[in-house]
Amino acid sequence: MSVFTLSTSEREQFLLPRLAELTAFHRANSSGYERILSSLGIAPDVEFGSIADLPWLPVRLFKTHDLKSIPDDEVFKTLTSSGTTGSGASRIYLDKAAAGAQTKQLGATLQEVLGNERLPMLMVDTVGIIKNRRSFSARGAGVLGMANFGRKHVYVLDENDQPDVEAVKGFLAAYGDKPFLIFGFTFMVWQYLYEVAREHGLDLSNGILIHSGGWKKLIDRAVDNAEFRRRFKEDTGLTRIHNYYGMIEQIGTVFLEGPSGNSLYCPDFAEVVIRDPHTWAERPVGVPGVIEVVSTLPTSYPGHVLLTEDLGVYNGIDDGDWPGKHFSVLGRLPKAEARGCSDTFAGASA
Repeated sequence: MSVFTLSTSEREQFLLPRLAELTAFHRANSSGYERILSSLGIAPDVEFGSIADLPWLPVRLFKTHDLKSIPDDEVFKTLTSSGTTGSGASRIYLDKAAAGAQTKQLGATLQEVLGNERLPMLMVDTVGIIKNRRSFSARGAGVLGMANFGRKHVYVLDENDQPDVEAVKGFLAAYGDKPFLIFGFTFMVWQYLYEVAREHGLDLSNGILIHSGGWKKLIDRAVDNAEFRRRFKEDTGLTRIHNYYGMIEQIGTVFLEGPSGNSLYCPDFAEVVIRDPHTWAERPVGVPGVIEVVSTLPTSYPGHVLLTEDLGVYNGIDDGDWPGKHFSVLGRLPKAEARGCSDTFAGASA
């Protein structure tokens, strides 16, 4: 059953009451979140007229504050982001229900392009990344989460983080004549799979690639999304490629690239808002702004409405591969603007 079915107006009608309930729930169960909303003058009985009216938290708040809406003894899993230099790491607390929901909905989202069958899987990473099963880095959580959707896993990198060309050749000899799944973070996919496949003449034409992560290192090599797709197609035969946008602060929610490429789509339990970084008003189609991500999945911590530190743009509304808004990520906010997003909350102790 598809999770890419709701038009923008249907999504608004479906999600708004659920998100309003989540806001009230987190306010009642997270003292830090309650203090933040109170400091912003948001009354407990406020009614929200639209998804865009819901109060957002800057995503970096999870790097500086422990925010959770569950008792300590119900914490089932703690996730940590990869944290850039000096900015710390986000800590995300999941109870069993939240962990189960994020796994289920991630599966429902990816099923759109993978189908129901678990496919043989090439992991563009090293098996060592998932050793600690209770506390994960963002990369480890991504690898382990995606591993659930494949079988016969083969890791592209050996224990020294070097490409294991023979392992990849063996995988392709065994499974390469039928559909197989490939997962990795974008730069690693390029460096450790594309370049190796091109050098060794490997045929990836039956693969379905799911990838994510920053593009900065690739942009420095003059490789954007279109070039990434073109080179894979020409040099390896791989054409089924789906980038996605997601973050550990909304684990389980991914905005998936449609079949025609170059646009990301919201699953039915999520939404995106592109905001003017100065007025916070919603931007129209074609005008860049700050990306806000909205999801009903964060039930164990107040991460349901988050202002990211990324710039994006609506490419269209209800006129793409799937219904709803579709958008592109343009890159990170300049540091001065990113600080401005969270200054609003500087006085709110959580």
